[in-house]
Amino acid sequence: KACTPYWSTGPEIETLAFPPPPSKGGIAVTTEDLECLDNGQFLNDVIIDFYLKYLLLERVPQDVADRAHVFSSFFYKQLTRRDNASEDSTSVSAQRRRHQRVKTWTRHVDIFQKDFLFVPVNQEAHWYLVVICFPGLEEPQCEEGSSPASLRGTGGEKPDEAQAEEEASGSKKLNGISEVTPESISTDNQDKLTVTGMCVCSPLILITLIYVLDKYAGWKTRAVVCGPCILIMNSLKFSLHERIFKLLREYLQSEWELRRGSVREFSSEQMRGSHCKVPLQDNSSDCGLYLLQYVESFLQDPVVHFELPLCLERWFPRQQVRRKRDEIRDLVLHLSTISNLFTFVFTHTCMLTSPY
Repeated sequence: KACTPYWSTGPEIETLAFPPPPSKGGIAVTTEDLECLDNGQFLNDVIIDFYLKYLLLERVPQDVADRAHVFSSFFYKQLTRRDNASEDSTSVSAQRRRHQRVKTWTRHVDIFQKDFLFVPVNQEAHWYLVVICFPGLEEPQCEEGSSPASLRGTGGEKPDEAQAEEEASGSKKLNGISEVTPESISTDNQDKLTVTGMCVCSPLILITLIYVLDKYAGWKTRAVVCGPCILIMNSLKFSLHERIFKLLREYLQSEWELRRGSVREFSSEQMRGSHCKVPLQDNSSDCGLYLLQYVESFLQDPVVHFELPLCLERWFPRQQVRRKRDEIRDLVLHLSTISNLFTFVFTHTCMLTSPY
């Protein structure tokens, strides 16, 4: 349905704090903020921050929420702002100066114990999402498994090269999921050989099977379950983000040194950067809505196996994004009604029980 102005869908709202007192860190949503939910309007930082906090506190299971941290929409802006006069005159490196601006933002959380860090970014009036995955891992984690019949030899033998070559030109189904076989398999003089294998894909789960040759156990596969990486989810296809990869790696390095007291390298080899293939907007104003939907879809069904780039073009239908303006507006009105009712009951209860 068409979006309608907020004042025709419910009582006028002066302010809404979420989460409400006595919780700390509440975000105040005003009637002016709700105006950006009208058709054709850009979402502002308040709506972005409010809905992301609501998702983490109310919409996803606690075990998933515990694995994630959502940065404020002002985080990246503060991290990358220009130096002021006092900062520019110091001998501290630019990387350290940037980190000093935001180091207190994580004083109550160890981001390296989280699996996913969500960073909303606004550049030139366009919203997009950065997801930092497994920042605490220094290398990918794998699970052992046996290789599929099409690529498994006996004893110390390698897979049938002719059969592997034949299957590499086609594909088959594995448990209803498209399976692409390796393009090539080679050997060397080492005890173990790693060969990039097939990629098993579904809209939300991607697995890379790595083939290793063990001289004692023969051919095995290892599924790369998770690895440190920085993902860009942008609803406009033509953007480049090499600088943001670099700046966030530097931030992570400085944060690690401060919190862990040791040196760790966050290079492009250790922390890969990738642009995800995601649903794209078809107008000039819905970028903020797509950012929110990316986070919501990710939290509700987290990616558990990683093969870059993530192919999520069919992650959610476009109609789901088009309904989001009304859904967020209705949510704010609903929470406001509950908050006002609670305040009314609490106030009158205090008046009735007061001895004065």
